[in-house]
Amino acid sequence: MKFQPARRVRGALRLPGDKSISHRAAILAALAVGRTRIENYATSADCASTLQCLKQLSVSVEQAGASVSIAGAGVALPRMALSALDCGNSGTTMRLLAGALAGQSFNSILTGDESLRSRPMSRIIEPLTRMGADIESEQGRAPLRIAGRRPLSAISYQLPVASAQVKSCVLLAGLNAEGRTEVIEQESATRDHTERLLLWFGVEVEAESEMSLSENGGHARHIVSLAGGQQLIARDVAVPGDISSAAFFLAAAALLPDSDLTIREVGLNPTRTHILDTLNVFGARASVEDRREESNEPIGDLRVCHNPNGLALVATSELDHAVLRGAPVAGLIDELPILAVVGSQIEGGLEIRDAAELRVKETDRISATVANLRAMGCEVEEYEDGMFVKGRTPLRGARLDARGDHRIAMAFTIAALIADGASEIDGAECVRISFPEFFPALESVCER
Repeated sequence: MKFQPARRVRGALRLPGDKSISHRAAILAALAVGRTRIENYATSADCASTLQCLKQLSVSVEQAGASVSIAGAGVALPRMALSALDCGNSGTTMRLLAGALAGQSFNSILTGDESLRSRPMSRIIEPLTRMGADIESEQGRAPLRIAGRRPLSAISYQLPVASAQVKSCVLLAGLNAEGRTEVIEQESATRDHTERLLLWFGVEVEAESEMSLSENGGHARHIVSLAGGQQLIARDVAVPGDISSAAFFLAAAALLPDSDLTIREVGLNPTRTHILDTLNVFGARASVEDRREESNEPIGDLRVCHNPNGLALVATSELDHAVLRGAPVAGLIDELPILAVVGSQIEGGLEIRDAAELRVKETDRISATVANLRAMGCEVEEYEDGMFVKGRTPLRGARLDARGDHRIAMAFTIAALIADGASEIDGAECVRISFPEFFPALESVCER
């Protein structure tokens, strides 16, 4: 696909439902007693994979546009699938369903496309095996053959890597376990959509934070737990707009002169709003209007106006460039490719560290981001766990490669808007996996 530079972005948008919440709402609705209606269900192919897998498990799913109705029968699913459950490209589908299926009384197979079958699944196999499930894999990768056990045994599990998907997998397995299942996160708490939705469906979930002191300073622990054997009660869910999708539009408004963009009814979960804080630290003018709550999730309208003084590090720092590292990186993991693009326009540039998780996404996002920025004329130093992007670089139009990754495609579509000359992105159609309306929505607010 070919892209021309833009003069500015202006107007207002509403975005499709949050993908993380949509996945979780569908799976929990299938485990609840009664019928749940989900409004503004995400339109992505990944979320469609979750619905298709539920149908294979004999869960009643009816869909009309962005409205989905699911009749659940309780935490014991109706029956095993007659064939392997195809999760497509969706790691969220595979990891969350593995937790729900580990405590069933039947066997299951979870598989996916070539990209998903190459992604690490040992991180869920290990805790589920400790809980009593028998899981076979291809050296820690899909397909996963799950011999369910009912009931499972509750465990206390400390996450070796910050991952909301692993946390959610263990909590879902805990619904079918004897005793109290506990998940411990070190330093920063990952997104808590699963906990919020469990509470919405009537499950008692406890969450607490602890601070311990040592000679190396303070260390935080976040503990989430639930007792097995609880029943979920069906309840309608309104899914807010996806802030991870909004990030690309917010970046465009921050980068293009004279821009003023509002995105309505976006999810403002505090574990997901680091992108707003980060853009403001970079000198963007991002604000929230009309804050409120729906289905136990905070929402509001986001507005970003271009700063005529340009982007530069606002926070006081001993360094001459912006740095993203440590605990905040986990809360920005999906937005790091587009933030690297923004970093190319910050005075002093941007250093990203502690982001090795980017190398095991749909593609190696560190390598892809570095290669595409270099193609556009930006100096970038690549590290094993991140990169340094030289700032205030006039980008030039170039031939770019999405590498089959939707976030790389969207990030460099925004880069193309600020470039000098036309750009072409190979494989840009992969955006349909997560956000099929992306290009029409962007075109509706672009002025050339």
